[in-house]
Amino acid sequence: MTNEAAVWHRLAALLPPDDTQAVVDYWSIGEQEGGLELLLSALLRHQVPIDETTRAEIAVVCEAWGMWPHPLAPRISQCPGSETASVLQLIENTASAPLPATTAGLGDQLVLVPWISCTTCGQTLARTHTLEPWGMSLTPEHYVILDTGQGTIRHLFTQGKGWEALTALRNSCEKPELAQP
Repeated sequence: MTNEAAVWHRLAALLPPDDTQAVVDYWSIGEQEGGLELLLSALLRHQVPIDETTRAEIAVVCEAWGMWPHPLAPRISQCPGSETASVLQLIENTASAPLPATTAGLGDQLVLVPWISCTTCGQTLARTHTLEPWGMSLTPEHYVILDTGQGTIRHLFTQGKGWEALTALRNSCEKPELAQP
């Protein structure tokens, strides 16, 4: 289980001290949405390079607080990257079409949105969304870890279990020297 407060503090620590404290203060008063807005604004303002694993973790935090993919996904993609090796890679392209969930054996009312991949083994963490007549639902119904090639579901997680799904992806084949706390 991921300690979200620890992740929040680690992400805030990427920033200069004044911004770090402001992001932590948002967490302390229960204003996570404002803290995420500030985190991404400060990362961009200070041009802080972030690795792909950090980018993926920010995406999971944003989704946990209802801010993924809108309004924050475009801002994450604007953050400069670092040259640090990463086990995870944020792969979602909000302009691409989702995949039919039937390709992975799920119901035809769902679509798969590939989200985060493991650079070591090629497995993918995807979100499933209900396909409504007016478009995709905003909240994922499930998280799934797909085998390489996005064909077979290795793990299925229920709504709200994004951190558990990310942890399972990370632990499924991760090399110890690349592990993150």
